Amino acid sequence: MFRWLTAGESHGQALVALIDGMPAGFKINIDEINKELRRRQGGYGRGGRQKIERDTAHVLSGIRNGTTLGSPISIMIRNLDWENWQNVMRVEPGEEPKKVTRLRPGHADMAGSLKYGHDDVRNVLERASARETAARVAVGAIAKQCLQEFGISIHSLTRSIGPIRSDATPPYDWQQIEESPVRAPSHSEEMVKAIDEARENGDTLGGIFEVIAEGVPVGLGSHTQWDRKLDGRIAQAFMSIQAVKGVGIGAAWEAASLPGSQVHDVIIPDEEGNLKHATNRAGGVEGGISNGEPIVVQAALKPISTLLKPLDSADLITREPMKARYERSDICVVPAAGVVGEAMLAIVLWDAFLEKFGGDSLREIRRNYEGYIESLKLGNFAQS
Repeated sequence: MFRWLTAGESHGQALVALIDGMPAGFKINIDEINKELRRRQGGYGRGGRQKIERDTAHVLSGIRNGTTLGSPISIMIRNLDWENWQNVMRVEPGEEPKKVTRLRPGHADMAGSLKYGHDDVRNVLERASARETAARVAVGAIAKQCLQEFGISIHSLTRSIGPIRSDATPPYDWQQIEESPVRAPSHSEEMVKAIDEARENGDTLGGIFEVIAEGVPVGLGSHTQWDRKLDGRIAQAFMSIQAVKGVGIGAAWEAASLPGSQVHDVIIPDEEGNLKHATNRAGGVEGGISNGEPIVVQAALKPISTLLKPLDSADLITREPMKARYERSDICVVPAAGVVGEAMLAIVLWDAFLEKFGGDSLREIRRNYEGYIESLKLGNFAQS
């Protein structure tokens, strides 16, 4: 069973990730983990925090000589900004730091403080911060490398920022997308301009990012129980990303207004007798099971809640009306959110992959996988 957890606060000493259930024998490149962490910190519209941090993964256990051991993997990502926050975020008791009580609309400030009985909003906002996603990206980078052993690759792009939408269609030039300041296949200049205008107005922008997994075999997930459905697991994972308010698989939102004859993907055999689809409006998942086509996920990201021109709010303790507190923030994080989406999709697919082909080592998993793929070929598939 593949399991993982993260820990740490935004301005604490470090973020930590713990991975359990990782099979032995997988080659893990630490530089690739750090590359993913750098990608998460990029994208036009990020704030000043990214100029301070240079996220680096320090693997503490579970990997020896670049190879997984089958034991738990622990990863630490130090917060360089901790140096400026040691008094505020210290673990040991001491002089009580100044409390934060002005609530910010759109954040976890109010709900979290009321739920946990805190009289200091910082006790909530530090963990609720999207800084936590750095640890997720580290976990996802490992999952990505494992999936690559079986020909599965994952990429993302920015579909829209504010009102500016890219209408590009596959195939995509992924290198070109990575070189775009907003990681978009088209309309990059317009998106940059929209972010600049939002900054000038003291506002923020959201948008839609898209994540695509190619090379996924038929058969991940299951139709037999609600919690085994692959699309359900993907949706939950994406909805857990800070600021995500909607998830669609394939042509979900467009398909809702179309008749079935214009939505469902026609099934065709190829020259070798393999079953394929003429289109991929289902986004690679049917009945909760991967169908062999690329898995396509779109997520709607709301605008960042912390505004340069704060909204009306109230004080947590006195309940007096006042302007919301401003905490250093970004203007737009849609390009970076796509990288987090890649990590979450990789984690879900790797979990489902191990569920289907699992073993204690790469050798065992490869044998199970290759046997299954062979069984699907024309002439080998037999109905029981």
